[in-house]
Amino acid sequence: MNPSDTGRPEGDAGAAAEVKPLLDAPQTPAAAVVMWIFVVGPVICLIVVVPLVWGWGLSALDVGMAVAAYLVSIVGLTVGYHRLFTHRSFKAKRGLRIALAVAGSLGVEGSPVQWVANHRRHHAFADREGDPHSPWRFGTDTRALLKGLLHAHVGWMLKRELSNRARFAPDIAADRDLRLIGRLFGPLAAVSLLAPALVGGLVTGTWTGALTGFFWAGVMRMALLHHVTWSVNSVCHVAGRRPFASRDKATNFWPLALLSFGESWHNSHHADPTGARHGVLPGQLDPAARLIRVFEKLGWVHDVRWPNPDRLSARPLPEPSGPHESAA
Repeated sequence: MNPSDTGRPEGDAGAAAEVKPLLDAPQTPAAAVVMWIFVVGPVICLIVVVPLVWGWGLSALDVGMAVAAYLVSIVGLTVGYHRLFTHRSFKAKRGLRIALAVAGSLGVEGSPVQWVANHRRHHAFADREGDPHSPWRFGTDTRALLKGLLHAHVGWMLKRELSNRARFAPDIAADRDLRLIGRLFGPLAAVSLLAPALVGGLVTGTWTGALTGFFWAGVMRMALLHHVTWSVNSVCHVAGRRPFASRDKATNFWPLALLSFGESWHNSHHADPTGARHGVLPGQLDPAARLIRVFEKLGWVHDVRWPNPDRLSARPLPEPSGPHESAA
């Protein structure tokens, strides 16, 4: 297997991966409880609270904070956690690396090393035995696929399995800055949720402002971000189009392109995993790639792996009938 297809380090890391187990020790019961709270809690809050606050408990301040927090955290996850740390699509100066790692942590999806380990494992075994979140793991009939979609979207995180960091992310584990940020993941997650409450309370001078800031710009913003990124694991392996050949069932799903910052061009990504741009066809919006381009022009990143035309041109699939997906 070509290391560039998995996002793993070159050289002896591939040999080491052959002898290391797939999983680390399981999560502690306390960590499993926290995971359940973060996955299920926002949905319960939405069902219970929205009817109570509808029409009076949402302000322009709440919306502004939610949008700002969403943008910061999704940039950290897409540009930092995914394209920089997992696939090494570009190299960045130390200050930007640290900033992106902190921003990704504010997305509350795990420490850099564990996120990278999970995602590299996904690429190494995409839609095959060993993939942590393939929606096809239970079969292809309707019932099995529905069960698989639930597993790929949230179910896999509710298990206590942890992808082996020494096997899949040794470079991240060895990075002193990223290790420190990983140790600070808990406090950073707390900041992500509580900072909107503090700002809301200070600006409005009321406890109501603090509460609505926490709910909308903290909890609900986090929930939206999570379900958008989780949809790449689930929806983007079932629905959509496959313009390029890959050894898995990854698809391009245009409705999520803007909210996911270009991550939903998943088939294109799996066809060329180390490419810094995922939306490689005309009309495919990829805000993360545009931001990387801005960083490149500012001199903050270099050695950017823009899409390889030779590799992509060798992998086209027949164009299906119907409207082209670039209508996004």
